[in-house]
Amino acid sequence: MTQTAGRTAWYVERFDEFVRSLNGSSSAQLLTQRKEAMDAFVELGFPTARDEEWRYTSLAALLRQDFGVVEKLGEEVLSDVDAWRVPNLQSHVLVFTDGQYQPALSGGASLPEGVRVSNLASLLHEDGEVRDGTSLAPRGKDAFVELNTAFLRDGVHVHVDKGVRVDVPIEVLFIAASPNAAVHPRLSVRVEDGAEATLVERYVSASDHVHLTNSLAEFSLGESAHLDHYRVQDENRAAFHIANLYVREERHSVLRSTCCTLGGRLTRNHVHTHLIGEGVDSTLNGLYLVEGQQHVDNHTLIEHAQPHCQSHEFYKGILADDSTGVFRGQILVHQAAQKTDAYQANRNLLLSDRAEINTKPQLEIYADDVKCSHGATIGQLDEDAIFYLRSRGIGSAAARQVLTRAFAGEVVERIRLEPLRVLLEDSVGKRLEQAIANRA
Repeated sequence: MTQTAGRTAWYVERFDEFVRSLNGSSSAQLLTQRKEAMDAFVELGFPTARDEEWRYTSLAALLRQDFGVVEKLGEEVLSDVDAWRVPNLQSHVLVFTDGQYQPALSGGASLPEGVRVSNLASLLHEDGEVRDGTSLAPRGKDAFVELNTAFLRDGVHVHVDKGVRVDVPIEVLFIAASPNAAVHPRLSVRVEDGAEATLVERYVSASDHVHLTNSLAEFSLGESAHLDHYRVQDENRAAFHIANLYVREERHSVLRSTCCTLGGRLTRNHVHTHLIGEGVDSTLNGLYLVEGQQHVDNHTLIEHAQPHCQSHEFYKGILADDSTGVFRGQILVHQAAQKTDAYQANRNLLLSDRAEINTKPQLEIYADDVKCSHGATIGQLDEDAIFYLRSRGIGSAAARQVLTRAFAGEVVERIRLEPLRVLLEDSVGKRLEQAIANRA
């Protein structure tokens, strides 16, 4: 039996234990969904290097781990989460520990009428099924999506009614606390016609233990809806993190999504935005800063289905030591999507001769009246720029810090939520300072 097949069988055993632990609390309909998802997972198996989309990302280290399911929290539930909150951010926050909602640690700023924010488990109790309209993630295509449905215990549900403007950011904080635990959070967000909202999604670790986060997010934007989305993954260096995001954008909607990857031993970010209406404006920004033995894999697909839409994608990576990275960005323009304006760029800075990045920007165009461009760069710090700064009395390490911070700053400065931008500027600056000090 191969490692992949053996680990698949191991998860089947954990699933049987998980179902028994529910003690009948899962409705018959939801239980059927879970079993169908597990059957699909068994059929698919874990991806390998033979799968084109996983060609440069090996799951061997993940498959060696015996991740368990946290049935219930122990007595050492965290009582204070201020250390992981965004400083000076007035938000409505939902806190999850090991994937389970903590109402005592949640709350904050009040939300206007017409906004419903809750944990998914409470809705599953009421409705008995995983839903918020039509599921956006394709079924039977991705093993981790199926695992998320099979082991789903809790998550976030956000619904903003038509025309409602939410001035208070909705902050979701996922804290991993237990060793060798696997959590499978779900985020379901619907912003109705003409509504506006800001969502901050953060993942952190309370210890240095190995753990797995396998998240699935589904965002649906109505006509002329606006959503600002920020996702920050800052888990420990032993963590495994798999993230899938599926977005559907209707006519004249606006999405601005920024993904920052700082932590994790192995991180996989997959984003698929589907522009199904005319006049959509969609932006994907990304920053990844990895060092040591870290590996990050960013896969994006922006799908233009209707005319007069624009998309902008800007990902930047900084890799130090023996870290490795992957960027594969695809823009798909259907025949009906005339007058498309799409731009994609991936720029990478290598701080070590041993760091590696595989980048593949990709355009697939079936319309003839479009404006599309893409590009990728891989390089090291400009020695002429370093010499220029040193000639003005700046030390070598300080000069490198200035240049690397400026490189990362092109993404960070696009964050419109000031407290989060300040936090990331500080966090990225400290990481870069340490990475350059280690290189000296």
